[in-house]
Amino acid sequence: MIRTQIQLPDELYQEAKRLCEEREMSLAELARRGIEHMVTVLNRGKKDAPWLPPTPQALGWNDLSEEELKRLAQEGSAELEAANS
Repeated sequence: MIRTQIQLPDELYQEAKRLCEEREMSLAELARRGIEHMVTVLNRGKKDAPWLPPTPQALGWNDLSEEELKRLAQEGSAELEAANS
């Protein structure tokens, strides 16, 4: 394994440390996983092709009307209130 140093902005370092604590991993492990992810993503397809952001996916509640969303939200709220009683 190669040992190296990196410089991080203070805010990024603090956020990374918070993630490490939540997931019980070292900062080195977080950095390795992040670099592995970027290498995988950037090496997909042709290596000479410019990087483009991924195509957006259709997510969310697109097939429900506004009334259906409100009804489901209210049902969820009622269930939470009953469970907390």
